Amino acid sequence: MKRNAFTMIELIFVIVIMGILAAVAMPRLDSDLRQEAADNILSAVRYTQHLALIDNKHDIGSKLWQKRLWNIFFKSDGTYYVISSNMDEGGNRDKNESAIDPANGRLLYSADSTLDSDESPSIFLNKKYGIDTVDFTQCKSTKYGINLSRNVGFDYMGRPHKGMYGVASTNEYATVMNADCEITFSFSDNSTPVVLHIEQETGYAYIVGQEDL
Repeated sequence: MKRNAFTMIELIFVIVIMGILAAVAMPRLDSDLRQEAADNILSAVRYTQHLALIDNKHDIGSKLWQKRLWNIFFKSDGTYYVISSNMDEGGNRDKNESAIDPANGRLLYSADSTLDSDESPSIFLNKKYGIDTVDFTQCKSTKYGINLSRNVGFDYMGRPHKGMYGVASTNEYATVMNADCEITFSFSDNSTPVVLHIEQETGYAYIVGQEDL
């Protein structure tokens, strides 16, 4: 009985072609993961501003009203981010003060690298994308100049604020950004960093190199 089979040359050709396809696909996978990270970060910042626009947290009777602003906080090693409004004007971000992820109904909150059942998995930038450094050195506020706190807030007009957790009994707009802000997200595999740009006054946010998206 005659049997059909691949010749050795045909097998070699198949292996070579598979190697070429793998070499072409791997950079694309890295690029896709980087873009997913950029999309997640940008969406989170824009969502924070959206909450500020529709939910005015400015309490004219409070001297610490800046702490109430909807804000997004990034852990320095990219472990997670939190979107919250510090309604009790304390020094901590509490779970009951955090925003809800519209995609899954879970909280945009964490206190560590562990995913609890009521927390959204989208906040874990390190686990999902390999982000290991979040650099805030290019963000400034009117009073504090370069402020290394890792949070950005928005008021009811959409204006960006920096250093809200450092205010002490003042009704001044000391935390309003007086310059455009850039936050750099670096990857553990040395992929090209994602740079988030937030404009002063308007709070318009975009990924550098993707201004039209």
